[in-house]
Amino acid sequence: MKHKTILNHKDFLVSSNDVHGFVVRTDDFMVKTKSSKEYGNNRYGLVVTKKNFKFAVQRNRAKRLLRDWIAFNEDLMLPDLDYILIAKTSVLECSREKGRKAMRDAFKEIAKLYEQNVK
Repeated sequence: MKHKTILNHKDFLVSSNDVHGFVVRTDDFMVKTKSSKEYGNNRYGLVVTKKNFKFAVQRNRAKRLLRDWIAFNEDLMLPDLDYILIAKTSVLECSREKGRKAMRDAFKEIAKLYEQNVK
């Protein structure tokens, strides 16, 4: 299943009163979630800033890595959450396997937080 990407600036904003607004931090990226507009149509957005990645080639590589890790772990993404991934500069030194494992752990942590919040 191919997920849609978040394109509008207002859709990147995570409200503090969103019941499904979770934050999980890893060494290489941060994942924020928010309630999806419609169930089963979750999206993801990538934040790779010029402040942290000076050159376009670095920003493009960071986005490529994050997309690969998302595609590898997309079965763990919850259907009613939108995911915003914020890259840290260390993402460029991360191996594919380490990144995929970190993304899997982050998605599992979000699922755990979601389950605790629903009950």
